[in-house]
Amino acid sequence: MKPIIAPSVLASDFANLQSEVEMLNESQADWLHIDIMDGRFVPNISFGFPVLQAIQRHAIKPLDVHLMIVEPELYIEQFREAGAEIISVHLEACNHLHRTIQQIKATGAKAGIALNPHTSVQLLDDVIADVDLVCLMSVNPGFGGQKFIENTYRKIESLKNLIIARNSKALIEIDGGVNQQNTPLLLEKGADALVAGSFVFNSADPLKTIANLKNQA
Repeated sequence: MKPIIAPSVLASDFANLQSEVEMLNESQADWLHIDIMDGRFVPNISFGFPVLQAIQRHAIKPLDVHLMIVEPELYIEQFREAGAEIISVHLEACNHLHRTIQQIKATGAKAGIALNPHTSVQLLDDVIADVDLVCLMSVNPGFGGQKFIENTYRKIESLKNLIIARNSKALIEIDGGVNQQNTPLLLEKGADALVAGSFVFNSADPLKTIANLKNQA
């Protein structure tokens, strides 16, 4: 089965955002990955509702919105209204994670949980059956272009075992440092969706790069 490819718009050329989104529309990408950063949960600020709405106006593919923010529960409905079809919140940012998952699902969006590199997948034991997606950060969140963390392979295996044990339908998404070299092993270990930012947008031919990632399986 071919992987889901979700290019990270954060790495695109913001001066030409419409053309970048239109390029992704024409590509073999499945989702558009949108990183929302507040400068508090992570040491960087990206963009908010107006930019997300601008992307949504031109995108014909689902928006996979990754909230790297504190108190995400305050903004779930707004992100859904702005076009998010998948909303992932960080386990580390949620005091009442199960409630936030239910809040996301009540909007009609798919619910995801993201984990920082240091966070054990076993902490998902009580909620894994309730979510549609788990996003494993394979770099420290906040900045693009970082080196892939090798321990991610072990975490994918552990998460896959947990998903099977709990009869969950959750997809495993890998975010950070994804490239042509590590994609085959990520898929072998059990990854379903791959987020690629700098690797796609800094390449000489983004359409070909996306196609190559898509056809690794």
